Amino acid sequence: MSEQPAVADPSPERKPLEPEAADAVRAYAARTRANADRLAAVLEDIAANGLPSLDECTPWEDLRDARLAQLADVRPAVA
Repeated sequence: MSEQPAVADPSPERKPLEPEAADAVRAYAARTRANADRLAAVLEDIAANGLPSLDECTPWEDLRDARLAQLADVRPAVA
């Protein structure tokens, strides 16, 4: 993924964001870029080495239950 931000010519119809909002958008973009890079690395590993054996995998039900437990810690009404 590119580390360079997309640059567009400012148009007269566009209103600049407040500095805090611009920082939040940049932080979101950085998180999204990092997630995309992690996914790309996993896919490249699968392409190079094939799928992992079942012994190395976590059942999706375990992943789901763990995530629901995390959400319940933050917001008990979720679970």
